[in-house]
Amino acid sequence: MEKILIIHNEYQQKGGEDVAVSKEIEILSKNFNVETLIFNNQIQNYISLLFSFFSISNPNSNRRLKEKLKSFNPDLVYIHNTWFKASLGIFKILQKENYKTFVKLHNFRYFCTKSFLKSNHIKKGSICNACGSSGENTLFFNKYFENSFLKSLLVNHYGKKYYKILNKEFITKIVLTNHHKKFLLELGISKNVYVNPNFIPDFSKNISVEKENVLVYAGRISDEKGVQEVISSFLDSELDSFILKIIGVGPALDRLKRKYKNKNIEFLGALDNEETLNIISKAKAVLTGTKLYEGQPTLLCEASALGIVSIFPMTGGIQEFFPTDNLFSFEQFNYKDLISKINLLKNDDKVKKQSFSNKKYLNTYLSEEKIIKNLEKAFYETK
Repeated sequence: MEKILIIHNEYQQKGGEDVAVSKEIEILSKNFNVETLIFNNQIQNYISLLFSFFSISNPNSNRRLKEKLKSFNPDLVYIHNTWFKASLGIFKILQKENYKTFVKLHNFRYFCTKSFLKSNHIKKGSICNACGSSGENTLFFNKYFENSFLKSLLVNHYGKKYYKILNKEFITKIVLTNHHKKFLLELGISKNVYVNPNFIPDFSKNISVEKENVLVYAGRISDEKGVQEVISSFLDSELDSFILKIIGVGPALDRLKRKYKNKNIEFLGALDNEETLNIISKAKAVLTGTKLYEGQPTLLCEASALGIVSIFPMTGGIQEFFPTDNLFSFEQFNYKDLISKINLLKNDDKVKKQSFSNKKYLNTYLSEEKIIKNLEKAFYETK
């Protein structure tokens, strides 16, 4: 049985990517001999940390990798997030030891942080569709973290090196959508790129028959996610008897809580995945007003698995996770169109028909069998 080492650096606030990685480990373990090397960003030694940031290599992480390679001797290594404790020194080790190496790109951060110059990230007068930044807080420097020059300096230093690594032929890239594959192609990264979305399990046991007059947004509470526009559009709709439940935390949370003190708006803060799924299963719909390309919309995919309608903008690769005749998608940034799609929730027949169609499509597109087949294609075709 093929031996696979999976490497992942967990986020400080557990999010959709962490959940996706754990699910992928679960299904891969049924078909391969899998071991994991998981890092987290807890800081224990600041001097060592600073050295790692500037050298883009963490001696402790490198040691752990070498020990794992020696004890497990995998046939291939499958990497997810490396920021920041895993660091980039692991790629040098894997290339030197000639291991087949795969990287799954869950987002576009590699693009947004590949330069110190704002002009190489954001075109004048526009925003970045990958991260939502407008660059208004700086003249020339690519300030990825708007509230921190130092963190931006470090992540750009990291991202510049990471982008060069992704261009190396020994790295096979796995992306979530055909849209992302095209994005890489336009950047000149065309070799060894495969498409394989994240697995979404069957949530049939979580499905609630009785639905409440509830809409749900779950995710980061920030301007680039369009949360304010979602709230405003909901309040301008004809769904006076509905409640909009907003799950998550982020930089815009306090401002939005102050601005929208309304009996039809509930801010629930951070909830774990099980609590979130329970709320979604009883809702009429989930919605997002994201202004970004996005990778794979976990919220929307989980809603489809639960037989719940999603209202979403037609942008990036989001449409790839839905049937083409979706009634509830809207033109991005057209909030009159968003309001009209929210008002469609009054039509129970259309809601039921779309819910059934979404679930059927997702169960086929993101089936465990298809996910494994796609991965095997990438694993075995790569020399």
